[in-house]
Amino acid sequence: MRIIVHNDKCQGHARCWAHAPDVFKLDDEGYILPGDIEVSERDELLATRGARSCPERALEIDRAFDVLLDRFLFNQACGGFNT
Repeated sequence: MRIIVHNDKCQGHARCWAHAPDVFKLDDEGYILPGDIEVSERDELLATRGARSCPERALEIDRAFDVLLDRFLFNQACGGFNT
């Protein structure tokens, strides 16, 4: 899972950090650091809660890669892609 960070929306509430301090890194003023965040599977629940707690919607959960990977693995397990 990846979290897309929209720094221009962050207002420094630090609610994301309150849920997942190991995932969300803040600067000295409480604003999230720039750059998207790759979240390990073990941190996904807390990271999702943190991202959804942002009142400014500065954090976007991107699961598209996970969905594509799941489809690929499913098709591979079922004998490959049908064309």
